[in-house]
Amino acid sequence: MDAKLTIKLDKYVIDKAKDYASSHKKSLSRLIESYLKSLVIHDNSDDSEEIKISPFVKSMSTGVNLPSDLDYKKDYTDYLIEKHR
Repeated sequence: MDAKLTIKLDKYVIDKAKDYASSHKKSLSRLIESYLKSLVIHDNSDDSEEIKISPFVKSMSTGVNLPSDLDYKKDYTDYLIEKHR
């Protein structure tokens, strides 16, 4: 049984979502329903089940341990300042 739901979203997001839905030959309602259904199904799954990491993603690991207090934004800003001197 279908029911009506009213939500408020950013106009830009709505427009892009409509374009995406149209390009995939779905209605925006069905697209949102599919997304919400995937959340509900995922949430109801066994929480003890470990997330599987693909071999490709594992291969991207560098093995470098970063300090927990690393301020990457400041470091990147410093790098850009130095680069463009």
